[in-house]
Amino acid sequence: MWKGLALCAAVTWVGFGLASLTPNSVSPLVFALALGVIVGNLPIARNAQSVEAGLTFSIRWLLRTGIVLFGLSVTLQQVFVLGPQVVVLDLLVIATVMIVGYSLGTRWLKLDPETALLTSAGSAICGAAAILATAATIRAKPAVTAMAVATVVMFGSLAMVVYPALFPLLGWEEGLYGVYIGATVHEVAHVVAAGNAVGADAQANAVVVKLVRVMLLVPFLLILGRWWLKYHGASQGNGEPAGKLTVPWFAFGFIAMVVINSLIALPETLNASLTLIGQIALTMAMAALGYETRFEKLRALGVKPLILGLVLFLLLAVGGIAVTPLIVEV
Repeated sequence: MWKGLALCAAVTWVGFGLASLTPNSVSPLVFALALGVIVGNLPIARNAQSVEAGLTFSIRWLLRTGIVLFGLSVTLQQVFVLGPQVVVLDLLVIATVMIVGYSLGTRWLKLDPETALLTSAGSAICGAAAILATAATIRAKPAVTAMAVATVVMFGSLAMVVYPALFPLLGWEEGLYGVYIGATVHEVAHVVAAGNAVGADAQANAVVVKLVRVMLLVPFLLILGRWWLKYHGASQGNGEPAGKLTVPWFAFGFIAMVVINSLIALPETLNASLTLIGQIALTMAMAALGYETRFEKLRALGVKPLILGLVLFLLLAVGGIAVTPLIVEV
């Protein structure tokens, strides 16, 4: 096992190094995924059976550990600041994107259910973290997971440029525009960057609204697990026994961390250390996913996931402009 863990650790170390040389909006997860794909497709890696145990451990257990510790980034107090209207807006965004994305993906683009579901979840909730959590719940294939992550990273990065440019054209209050950013932009890092480009009030509201979306990941996974079992459980083909419900226990760990972070004032050093451990765990899991992804599998998926990602990006951007001022008063 140690060889696979050492490989993931090395890729993670390089990923953090590259991220430190770029703007803060670029996550080390992105570099780890890309580097993992490159290393995994080298000729020497084709028959490297000695790393498989470590890769499997990273994809399964380090991934769940990272998501649990991600809960230390959220407090219940942050959720209550803007009131129930924000929860209503976030629920509407998540439900709309998931329904439209899955329907368009499977019926119009003829994508497989896993690809349509993961791409939609990343756009609807919180980018790569949502994709990884969803993939763990339905036991998605590494190539599908990698493609979905690449898609939301691409369009989330585009949002960092487009959203600040739209702000002066709409004539909204800065706080309201921050709510719009938090409700419709993909990654937490993308939200922070886009909000900061608009102003301090926009950034503050954007982060709170985004964190509410992050918390809604837990009920989403619980509902998803039962829905996936009902419609796809009998034909998973991924090693899971047919008809077995995959309970996302790590989601309850995430909630536990949120509650602890809300009720107990953890020492700043401890909180920062645990948050960093969680990020390292997620990055190692991303490196393992990248390593397990082969170019031929990505080519088989084609451009359709990117088309779906673009459609969902436009739905979020345009739909958010129409809906946000109707629901939220700032």
